[in-house]
Amino acid sequence: MNVPGRYSDHWVLAHGIGGAKDLPLPTELAIAGAVAALTVSFTVLVVAWREPRYDAATSGRPAPAWLAGVVDSTAFRVALRAVGMLLFVYTAWVAVFGEDLLTNPFFGMFYVLLWVGLVPASVLLGPVWKAVSPVRTINLLFARLTGGDASRGLWEYPRRLGYWPAAVGLLAFVWLELVYPHSTELGPVRLWCAVYVAAMLLGGALWGDDFYERGDPFEVYSTLSSKLSVWGRRGDLLVVRSPLANLDTVVVRPGLVAVVAVLFGSTAYDSFQDSQPWVRLTNDHLEYAQLLNHAALLGFCVGVGLILAAGSMLTGVGPEQSRRALPDLFAHSVVPIIVGYVVAHYLSYLVETGQDTIIKMSDPMGDGSNLLGTGDWKVNFWLSYHPTLLATTKVVAVVVGHILGVVAAHDRAIRLLPKRHQVTGQLSMLVAMIVFTAGGLYLLFAA
Repeated sequence: MNVPGRYSDHWVLAHGIGGAKDLPLPTELAIAGAVAALTVSFTVLVVAWREPRYDAATSGRPAPAWLAGVVDSTAFRVALRAVGMLLFVYTAWVAVFGEDLLTNPFFGMFYVLLWVGLVPASVLLGPVWKAVSPVRTINLLFARLTGGDASRGLWEYPRRLGYWPAAVGLLAFVWLELVYPHSTELGPVRLWCAVYVAAMLLGGALWGDDFYERGDPFEVYSTLSSKLSVWGRRGDLLVVRSPLANLDTVVVRPGLVAVVAVLFGSTAYDSFQDSQPWVRLTNDHLEYAQLLNHAALLGFCVGVGLILAAGSMLTGVGPEQSRRALPDLFAHSVVPIIVGYVVAHYLSYLVETGQDTIIKMSDPMGDGSNLLGTGDWKVNFWLSYHPTLLATTKVVAVVVGHILGVVAAHDRAIRLLPKRHQVTGQLSMLVAMIVFTAGGLYLLFAA
C-alpha cells in the first residue's frame, strides 16, 4: 500500500523481505534449488505414487466426539456469529466516527487483520469467515424477521456464475489496496466496504447461502485457504484429514481459475511494484504511472490464469475428458502456492503491523482511551531483527507451497489422465509450476 507522508510514521506498510541483501543465499542459487526440489519431487511422485490416494467421500477420521459436539452445537455457532457482529459493529464505528488518519485502526483491521490474517486463521481453524460472517448473520436476521428462509433465497443460484462474483470482488479488493491512489483515505475505503455489504445482502436475499459460498470474496478466500487445514467435513461429520486430502475436496465450479489467478497474481504484483526497475519506470513516467500500475496488476492476474490454463490443457486427456474443463479441475493445486506466497510476502507485515493495529484498537478515536487494555503494549520487532531467519522462512514457505501444489496436481492427474499419458501428460503442469516458482522467488527477492 502507498502511505502518504501525512500519516503516522508508526505505520510501516512495506511488507517485502527487504531485498536480496537480507537473504542468506544468492537469488540465482535459491531459484535453482527450488526448481531442483520441484523436479526431484515430481520424479519421486512418478515412481512411488501411481494410484490416486485422496477421496473426499472416504478420507479423514472422525474428530473427537467432545470436539465435534462443541463445534456443531447451536451455542457455539451463535457465539461465533455474535463475535463476528461485535467486530463488525466496532469496525463500522471507527470507520464512520474515527479520524481520517492511519492512526485509525480501521485501516489495519481491514487491510491487515482481515485480509492477511484470514489466511493463517483459516489454515489453523477452518473456514472462519463462513462462521463469523456479519453479512450472513444480517441476512439470517432479516429472514427471521420476514419469515423467509435465509439458506434458500428467492431463486436458485445460476450454476454458470460459479465463483465469478467472488473473483470480481477479490479483484476489486486488490485494486483498492494495491493501485488505487487513495487507498489510505477513509472515505473511499468506507465506500468500498459499504458497497461490499450491500452487494452481499442483495445476493443473499436473491440466492441464499449458495451466493455466500460462491460469491462472497472473503468467504471464498477463507474457504480455499482452509483446505490446507486438518479440519474438514464429510457430509455433516467433522473429520480430521491430511491437508492434501482436504485440498482435494475443493469444489470445482466455473470461475475457480479466475479466483486463484487474482489471489496469486495480485500478490506477485505486490512484490513487483516494489522492484527497482518498476519503481524507476513509474517515476520516469509519472503521468502514466497509474495506468501502468493498473495494467500491471491486471497483467499479472491474467498471466497466472493463462499459465495455469496452458499447463493443464496441454496434458494428455482421455476420450471422455474435455480440455476446457481441465483448468478448473487443476486450479486447486495453486492454493498451496497462494498460501505459501502469502506467508513469504506478508509474514512480518502481519506480525508487526498486526500488533500495531491491536494497540491502536484500544484508542480508536485518538482521545487517550484504552478500551481493550492494549494501549500500553509495544510492537515486538523480533522478526525484523533476525532477517536471515525471516528470509529463510519465506523461501521455505514458497518452496513447500509449490511442492504441495505439484503433489496435488499429480494426484488429480493420475485420476483424470489415461494410463499412457500419466507421466508425459503431466510435464506441462510441471513446467507451469516451475514458472510459478522461479517467477515468484525472483519477484520476492526483487522487492
